[in-house]
Amino acid sequence: MKSKLHFLLLFIITSQLFAQETTTRKDTLKGGLRFERTCFDVLRYDLNIKINPDEKSIVGFNEITFKVLLNTTKIQLDLFENMQIDSIVLNSKKLNYKREFDAVFVNFEAALTKDSEQKIRFYYSGKPLIAKHAPWDGGFVFKKDANNKDFIGVAVQGTGASLWFPCKDSQSDEPDFGATIKVAVPNSLMNVSNGRLLGNQDLKNGYTRWDWEVKNPINSYDITVNIGDYIHFGEKYKGLDLDFYALRENEAKAKTQFEEVKPMMDCFQSKFGDYPFKEDGYKLVETSYLGMEHQSAVAYGNKYGKGYLGNDLSGTGIGLLFDFIIIHESGHEWFGNSVTSKDIADMWIHEGFTCYSESVFLECQYGLEKAQIYCNGLKKNIRNNEPIIGKYGVNKEGSGDMYYKGALMLNTIRHIINKDEKWWKIILDYSNTFKHKIIDTETVVSFFNNASGMNLTPVFNQYLRFTTIPKLDLEIVKNKLSYRWKASESNFIMPIDITIKGNKIRIQPTTTWTKSKLSVKSLSEIEILKNDFLVD
Repeated sequence: MKSKLHFLLLFIITSQLFAQETTTRKDTLKGGLRFERTCFDVLRYDLNIKINPDEKSIVGFNEITFKVLLNTTKIQLDLFENMQIDSIVLNSKKLNYKREFDAVFVNFEAALTKDSEQKIRFYYSGKPLIAKHAPWDGGFVFKKDANNKDFIGVAVQGTGASLWFPCKDSQSDEPDFGATIKVAVPNSLMNVSNGRLLGNQDLKNGYTRWDWEVKNPINSYDITVNIGDYIHFGEKYKGLDLDFYALRENEAKAKTQFEEVKPMMDCFQSKFGDYPFKEDGYKLVETSYLGMEHQSAVAYGNKYGKGYLGNDLSGTGIGLLFDFIIIHESGHEWFGNSVTSKDIADMWIHEGFTCYSESVFLECQYGLEKAQIYCNGLKKNIRNNEPIIGKYGVNKEGSGDMYYKGALMLNTIRHIINKDEKWWKIILDYSNTFKHKIIDTETVVSFFNNASGMNLTPVFNQYLRFTTIPKLDLEIVKNKLSYRWKASESNFIMPIDITIKGNKIRIQPTTTWTKSKLSVKSLSEIEILKNDFLVD
């Protein structure tokens, strides 16, 4: 069990180490939004590259179309410093540039004027970093399948897409009009990328180029390549194109396992709204690593089993009722890919909601009781070591608690609202309101406050900005119950349900003692409903 969970725990440990690091110039260049980044808006990427599996190398270009928002003679793009810049061209003329760590400051001879549209071609080459434990550390994965054919993938969330192609490497800006991803690979292999297949072309040099196009805005870290000896199957399901790519040797297993996508789509579309990238279709692609939420090309490496590599992260047995990677990574299509955090410090907006989507699927399939047992089983994975929200502007995520604690916070808010019909409307409206939008924590909190008609700010603050879990203090004075919250958020207030001799009662504690009229002789008569609320 411990060895199987090693990679997941590695992410959490890595998050702790990052939180302890001193902020550097490299960090602020990667995570900050200085003028050279905010003065332009990316409209489109057109990536055209060749990947050589033997050399583990890339050569090609990214054509970047952008709109100038403010007059400028300089913009910042990004490409890891181990990758070679061959040239950067505007209107057939090479531009001057300066590198600082992974940042590339591109200079223009004449000022680019506000509202003008520009197109530069960024030629590059090199050997991208190899991941040691994908997808938790960014990089390429070069493997062989059972037939000794190349099996290649890439995962760069958090690390950044500039690890392997030049771009504006910030979640604050997505190409408004999508991207093309044209990837040449050896003739015996296929490349599967995001969006829809435009076609393939034999380049007459031992390579075939596979051309894909994404119509929707897309996070740069979601842009991907998957190279292997793939077989393809799929169907139109209730108006949505479902496409599946599996290694040839796994065709039979894939055709059985990937059936779970259908009830998942039924559930998620009923709860979160229509699949947000219908124009690009939905793909599930077998990968050489565990998984990743690559938009419209969800990476799957769960070895065609239930749970998380055959394990139940909740420890309840219920986690073995579904394929974790299919459900979790597909949930990101709504939360992360459609609704995106501006800064990775707010990655709970991706992971908290998506972790919660696992119990949503279970509720659709097996009912509320099993879903709540699973959700509460995840409590044992909460570490409470660092705040969920990280430091802004320095490319640093917060604690790995963004997953489980984030999900349980949402489950708590559901029980605060205490009306499931209202709860599901809020979740649906949230997903639709911020579809294809880039937001921050304050936006989420404001939306939930307005939609619920409650002041949930203290609740969000307590769970997102502090490490402690609120504790309900109880005492009996002259056979009357008094109560208060012990919490790090100074203005913390949250209703909670208790039972007294089996009778359910809702109380409204604050951080100061409240004397109630409830008659109680002993604290043993009281049960705090901790399965509905994340409390100590």
